[in-house]
Amino acid sequence: MAPTCPETVRGSRPMTRSRFGCRNCKLRKVKCDESKPRCKRCASFGVICNFRLDVLDLQPVTRDPAMYAFQVVRQGVLQPPPSSSVWTTDGSNFYQLNSKCQEFVTRYLGRSLITPDDPRMVQVNRRLLALAFANPFLMHASLAVAFAYDRHLSRSSGCRPSVEECYHWSQSTALFNRRLNKLIETKDKDPIWGTAAALAVLSFSTPDAITPEKSWPLKPSEPTDLEWLRMNTSKMSLWRIADPLRPDSLFRVMATTFAQMNSPLPEKGICDMLIPLAQVCSLEDSSTTENNPYFKAAHAVSQIQRLPNRQVTVGQTEVFTRSIHGPFKSLLQRKDPIALLLMYLWYRKAGRSIWWIELRARVECPSIFSYLRLYHRGYTTVHAFLPGGALAAWIEENP
Repeated sequence: MAPTCPETVRGSRPMTRSRFGCRNCKLRKVKCDESKPRCKRCASFGVICNFRLDVLDLQPVTRDPAMYAFQVVRQGVLQPPPSSSVWTTDGSNFYQLNSKCQEFVTRYLGRSLITPDDPRMVQVNRRLLALAFANPFLMHASLAVAFAYDRHLSRSSGCRPSVEECYHWSQSTALFNRRLNKLIETKDKDPIWGTAAALAVLSFSTPDAITPEKSWPLKPSEPTDLEWLRMNTSKMSLWRIADPLRPDSLFRVMATTFAQMNSPLPEKGICDMLIPLAQVCSLEDSSTTENNPYFKAAHAVSQIQRLPNRQVTVGQTEVFTRSIHGPFKSLLQRKDPIALLLMYLWYRKAGRSIWWIELRARVECPSIFSYLRLYHRGYTTVHAFLPGGALAAWIEENP
């Protein structure tokens, strides 16, 4: 209740209150200028002015995703978020971003961490950022990826995920699973696909060990080996639900990337293959998927090996990961030397252009190299491709 007599300050005039001011100013006990639709006090404080009865008291502007998206991408330039209170909420779950998360929103999430030079992907990322303020599971996933990217920039081979990265990853997973158990509407499809993609990136970029000596394949075999494949498969299982290529999807601009992911490999022979690689995999003109388990993986590695590093795209790298199934996956799980070599060559090439692949490659590449030297020292055709081997320089220079 307002006092019967206004307080005075020594040496100053008594403070007056407006009769028709907004409720926010009355709650904060400040004078409202009564300008509509938004008074200056609310604008400076970062809350939605509530002259209208349907606006909550002291509701942060950032709880309105459209308003914050406008602030963030105004004129195509990322704007610093308000320093007071930045929220993501879907009405039942909410999270208030701390100063570090706000910094990461400004530094990373308004641009594309996947292909920084592609203006289409920058727009995809900014539209996803706007959706993240209405979908906490997407915001947590986005922040976790930003922390993972920060880990990549550290260039340390033994960099553990930070507490913040683990927290946001965990929160996103829990909220995402909860969301998938509810009715999915059209407006939910883009946030769902964006979150699934982010969780797949997090799974791949976080190997089980931080040193090669304790990493796959040097460590003893476990049922969880190649667990990142399961996450990638789970992401693709949501394709029909999210339908990223539907006309109103913000991911429709990525049609070329999706087409590359699903591009068919040759059905037979060694056309366009690197000949030394075909030889080590025992591939010839009559080879097919049915009679040679290395067939698809070797073709996928050859395809990206022929490209300059800057031209290797996410879609092209996923051609190899999609070949890891059936007999070839079993060979990898059994640590077959040729299968390990193909994985090694893929890591070396793909990791130079895709940062989350590089994060795993930092640990597993040297682990594969040490495993092959330790347990398959006499396999000279395999070692020819490894550092110090006769074909190592040729592979580095190709094309």
